Amino acid sequence: MAASRLLGHSSLWLPIRWSRVAALGLHTAGGRMQASQQDFEKAQNDLKTLKKDPGNDVKLKLYALFKQATQGSCNAPKPGMLDFVNKAKWDAWNSLGSLSKDEAKKSYVELVNGLILSEAPAKDTASLSTGQKYDTLQVITEDNITKIFLNRPEKKNAITLQMYKEIGLALDEAAKDDNTVITVLTGHGDYFCSGNDLNNFTNIPPEGKEKMASDSAVILEAFVSKFIDFPKPLIAVINGPAVGISVTILGLFDIVYATDRATFHTPFSQLGQSPEGCSSYTFPRVMGLSKAVEVLLFNKLLTAHEACKLGLVTEVFPDATFQKEVWGRLRSYGELPKNSLVFSKQLIRDTEKEKLHAVNVQECERLKERWLSDDCMNAIISFFQKKAKL
Repeated sequence: MAASRLLGHSSLWLPIRWSRVAALGLHTAGGRMQASQQDFEKAQNDLKTLKKDPGNDVKLKLYALFKQATQGSCNAPKPGMLDFVNKAKWDAWNSLGSLSKDEAKKSYVELVNGLILSEAPAKDTASLSTGQKYDTLQVITEDNITKIFLNRPEKKNAITLQMYKEIGLALDEAAKDDNTVITVLTGHGDYFCSGNDLNNFTNIPPEGKEKMASDSAVILEAFVSKFIDFPKPLIAVINGPAVGISVTILGLFDIVYATDRATFHTPFSQLGQSPEGCSSYTFPRVMGLSKAVEVLLFNKLLTAHEACKLGLVTEVFPDATFQKEVWGRLRSYGELPKNSLVFSKQLIRDTEKEKLHAVNVQECERLKERWLSDDCMNAIISFFQKKAKL
C-alpha cells in the first residue's frame, strides 16, 4: 500500500511531513513517567518537522496511539473490506484493545521522541556515538550498551556489501570499547532485515562472476566470524520481519528478543542457494533436525511465537509495548559487571568456536558453488524480472 494512499485526506489522520524511519529502540529519560498533555501536544508538533516516510507500520501505530489517547478504545464502525486504507487504520486502532488513554499517550510520545532522535544531526549525538562514520548503520553507545541499528529502512534494511563491512567494524569497536557491557543489533523501520540486497549479484567485476563469487564468500566468512568471536553478550532486538542471513546468524547471539509481529524466513531453496551464518549447525541443535530441515530446506516461514517455541527466539513481546519492555530490561543488563559477563560467556561459548568456524568456512565454500550455478542465477534473474513488473 503506497504511503501517500495510506495518508489520504481523511480527518482520521494527522497532517504530518514524514521523515526517516523511526529509531524505535530509543527512549528519553522521561519514558517511564506519564506523558503530560503538553508533552503530547509537543510530540504532535514535532512530527511536523520530519521529512521522509517512516513506513506504513510506524504510521499506523502512530495513528492508533493518537486515536486511543484522544478517544479511548476503538468505537468506530468497521470499514468495508474494500476500503483498504480506512480498514488498515481501524484494525490498528482496534488492536490496542483496552489500553488506557494515559498509556497510549505515553507510548505515542516515546515513539515520536525516537523518530526525532533518529533524525538528529550527528553532532547532537556525538557524546553517545562511537565516533565512527557509518553510511548504512546508526551506532550509539549509552547506558553501557552499544546499539547497532541497521539503517536502510527504505530498502527494508537489506544488507549490501558495504553494510557487511560496517557491521563488522561496529562489532570490533564495541568489543574494544571499555564503556560497552552489552551490544545490541536491531533495525530502523518496519523490518529488522530483509536479507541480502540482491543487487550485490549485479555488480560483476571485469574478471567475471567467478571473482564476484569468491570475493563475496570472503566477505561473508569474515562477517559471520565477527559474531562467532564476539567476546561480550550479544543481543538481537527483532523489531520486524527477518529474512535470510539476518535469521541464520541468530544462533550466534546470546539472547534474541522479538516483537510479536516479527516473522523469520530463510528462502534459500527458492533462490537456488544454501544456508549460511552457521545455521546448518546451530539450527538442528536449537530446534531439532526435522524442524531445521523445514526451515532451511523447505522455506518454512516462522511466526515470532513459533520461533520462540523452537528456541530460536528467547522471548516475544506485544508490539505495542515491545520497545519499552525490551530496552528497559537491557538497561538493567548494562548495569551488570562487565568482566563477569565476558568470562561467563567464554565458559558457555568457547567450547564450540572451533566447530563454528569450520562450519562457516564450509558453508561459504558451498555458497560460492551455488552462486555460480545455473539454478541460482536463473532464480535471481527471475526475481528481478518479477520485481520489474511490479
